[in-house]
Amino acid sequence: MNLVLLMSLMMVSMPLGYLTWSLLATDKKAHKVVQQNLKRGFESDGASGAEQTSFFASLGQRLTPEPYVKKLDQLLALAGRPATMPLPKLLATKPALAVLGAVVGVLFVTLNPTSIIFLLGIFLVVLGYFIPDLMLYSKGQERQKAIRLELANTLDQMLISVEAGLGFESAMHRAGNNGKGPLAEELVRTLQDMQVGRSRRESYLSLGERSNVPELRSFVKAIVQADAYGIALSKVLRTQAKVMRVKRRQRAEEKAMKLPVTVLFPLLFFIFPVLFIVILGPAVINAIATFSGG
Repeated sequence: MNLVLLMSLMMVSMPLGYLTWSLLATDKKAHKVVQQNLKRGFESDGASGAEQTSFFASLGQRLTPEPYVKKLDQLLALAGRPATMPLPKLLATKPALAVLGAVVGVLFVTLNPTSIIFLLGIFLVVLGYFIPDLMLYSKGQERQKAIRLELANTLDQMLISVEAGLGFESAMHRAGNNGKGPLAEELVRTLQDMQVGRSRRESYLSLGERSNVPELRSFVKAIVQADAYGIALSKVLRTQAKVMRVKRRQRAEEKAMKLPVTVLFPLLFFIFPVLFIVILGPAVINAIATFSGG
């Protein structure tokens, strides 16, 4: 099969799957959903849409194994649980994208029934099923990276507030309200968990479970132990803030040391050949002209 045709089919099918995922993940009718929730129980006509949604969600629940459902829920937690893609909608979206990939694969096989096209159709089905996983994983990695970058500054803000006379939870509240980003959202959610009746220990441990950043989990464990043994949280916060600043400096130094290795491959494969052509090209042309003329 022609390689150009195969690449063109890939370039058409992958953006199509991504576009379908984007359309399914976008909540364009949020106000209608709110109105339906407010009218639930008072009107019988609006129950069909909710029943249809629950049908597809239950279908996705039956088709997905329970350990895999837990894995998807963990990916959603790391990604911040987007409001436009709850777990039932995610479970219903994955088979729909797989069916779309199967339809596109069948179309390709019908146009050109070869073994490579058949394998391409299987790849499209698998790709369509796992596109939500890849999107959630990418978003979760970006969110965890942002939390890691914000942690040192947030702890410094909390330390300043505690040393100024505020309590630990008040300092957390101030840092969460004044800050921007996923870490501030997690702090606000932790305080909300305490307000609805959860214990401080459970709220702090949930904060660590919703993230895979080792520094944040270490901070949570230190706070939980200090709260359990009656240690002053200001001392723990001061120590943790100092440790986070040291780790941030170490990460910057590590990236600076990796930079020459990262630049080496583009330098060898893209820059050096051009320099050799520019520098040695005229000499080679002159030598060829001299020997050919002689």
